[in-house]
Amino acid sequence: MTTHDSGSKPPAKDPWDLPDVSGLTVGVIGGTGPQGRGLAYRLARAGQKVVIGSRAAERAEAAAAELGHGVEGAENAACARRSDLVIVAVPWEGHAKTLEALREDLAGKIVVDCVNPLGFDKKGAYALTPEEGSAAEQAAALLPDSRVTAAFHHLSAVLLQDESVQEIDTDVLVLGEARADTDTVQALANRIPGMRGIFAGRLRNAHQVESLVANLISVNRRYKAHAGLRTTDV
Repeated sequence: MTTHDSGSKPPAKDPWDLPDVSGLTVGVIGGTGPQGRGLAYRLARAGQKVVIGSRAAERAEAAAAELGHGVEGAENAACARRSDLVIVAVPWEGHAKTLEALREDLAGKIVVDCVNPLGFDKKGAYALTPEEGSAAEQAAALLPDSRVTAAFHHLSAVLLQDESVQEIDTDVLVLGEARADTDTVQALANRIPGMRGIFAGRLRNAHQVESLVANLISVNRRYKAHAGLRTTDV
């Protein structure tokens, strides 16, 4: 039997050795908005158990019925409590207020923030810089008992909701402080055909990932496209 010296390091973990997340219940806070609906639809279509949340349970239930695929709807707090992992897909303007109200309900959960702080003027979209540095870092500050990650920023809500689109051709950049948590989110992204989750650093690097959406909006307007990202040589 081969043994390692006490001072030697164990073999590096294969970055593509990701956990099985098929049994997780995924909540989507902001699940009645375009991005939230799209993510809920794609994950449910891939076989994931999904609960979408809204400030009004009736609105969430109506949206869930439209999405089908076993999606359920609930008021935000109930959605958070019923889920193992929660995606936050609310408008930037309501980000802080929403998370503050859900602090206890999200305790102990993996929280995936996909909010992009953007402003718009006659020149187009531009990035905003939150006081904490990024939306994800704001979420981490407001949710000290949650395991905050950042992902799903660069997805077209139009493509996500288009039932005729079989695969979403894009990589998903995943950021977070704990590798076990980012592995889980990468594996969740991999459940959607065409997507691939890629580890992209710690939350302190979330600002430039969120900001890049402003550039993609410019690309889409110029080329009448629904652009995504691919990472080469990985």
